[in-house]
Amino acid sequence: MAEHDDHPAYPVGLRLSGRRVVVVGGGQVAQRRLPALIAAGADITLVSPSATPSVEAMADAGEIRWERRRYEDGDLADTWYALVASTDAAANDAASAEAERTRTWCVRSDDAEAATAWTPATGRSEGITVAVLTTTSQGRDPRHSAAVRDAIVEGLRDGTLAAPHHRTRAPGVALVGGGPGDPDLITVRGRRLLAEADVVIADRLGPRDLLDELPPHVEVIDAAKIPYGRYMAQEAINQALIDHAKAGKAVVRLKGGDPFVFGRGMEEAQALAAEGIACTVVPGISSSISVPGAAGIPVTHRGVAHEFTVVSGHVAPDDPRSLVDWEALAQLRGTLVLLMAVDKIGAIARALISHGKSPDTPVALVQEGTTAAQRRVDATLGDVGERVVAEDVRPPAVIVIGAVVAVGPGPVTGEEASPRG
Repeated sequence: MAEHDDHPAYPVGLRLSGRRVVVVGGGQVAQRRLPALIAAGADITLVSPSATPSVEAMADAGEIRWERRRYEDGDLADTWYALVASTDAAANDAASAEAERTRTWCVRSDDAEAATAWTPATGRSEGITVAVLTTTSQGRDPRHSAAVRDAIVEGLRDGTLAAPHHRTRAPGVALVGGGPGDPDLITVRGRRLLAEADVVIADRLGPRDLLDELPPHVEVIDAAKIPYGRYMAQEAINQALIDHAKAGKAVVRLKGGDPFVFGRGMEEAQALAAEGIACTVVPGISSSISVPGAAGIPVTHRGVAHEFTVVSGHVAPDDPRSLVDWEALAQLRGTLVLLMAVDKIGAIARALISHGKSPDTPVALVQEGTTAAQRRVDATLGDVGERVVAEDVRPPAVIVIGAVVAVGPGPVTGEEASPRG
């Protein structure tokens, strides 16, 4: 290819389904490239005396054929595409030479300039494949290609690169879990649906910063301010979802955490189903796991806790409406995670102690978890009621009870430590 170095590569998409592809070498390069070749439906033969455990698993599953030997001349006969990626330079040169003779498109991981094809940085989103090749006066720049690819795919996923008339939005409702509060912790799918919405009905605990990114034509409705009239609050929200969907709008119900973890998401899904309205559920990262993690607390830890239990604390233990078996919870040895329990924690602590839980059991309260306002207050089961008042802990806060509170490096948020109460 030396005589053609000044010319750009010609981009093309290979249709390899059912066609023979040979991969020489079973190392890390093959491990990265094989899944896409398998997904393309290629008839793949791997020629290599050894392979990584992941590549070996592909062979064991029948996804590829593995010939456990070194490359030999003639291995590329009747081959449409070859990936040469072994650690044997002589074998790579020989395979590359055979590919040139047989006019087989060939990628070389060790010497791109000696190859007849290059592998682009590839990404996919909603049926679109993005493939990027960049070149400079000094040659190819794979890192630049990957960065450009990532930017384009992210734009497609969150909707910022999709022209309005190209969006695939349809009337209906998406129940989207917004995660624990940090706008970066919403799922890719949830962010894309937000970008495609006509109407967003948002909870107070949803990631508010995401609402600022919405186009000006999007109607944003605060669920707490929907006129209730003769309806209960949830009934009014259900009716608002129904009305906007029946008006032909693409509606997103943006909820904190996950729609089905104390989020009444199923009540909304049932109401929509009763009206024959299409409903999509997009799971979210639950604060029951993510907020403790952001504060440096693992809900499970080897040798410390083999289970964790998530409980709603919005009803006190002595309230006849309570569905929680506090006596049984007190006997568990694992981690107890309480949501919506700040104002009931004193009563909950007393109930757990009365049923045998040690007053010395560590407790952590994490307020505004994953946000810039996050703070952690440590206590014990015996004094947590007083600590909540003394430290002025307010909702939203996740409460963790158990030995895992004392495990780990302390409160972290991923990029920087948060103040500790």
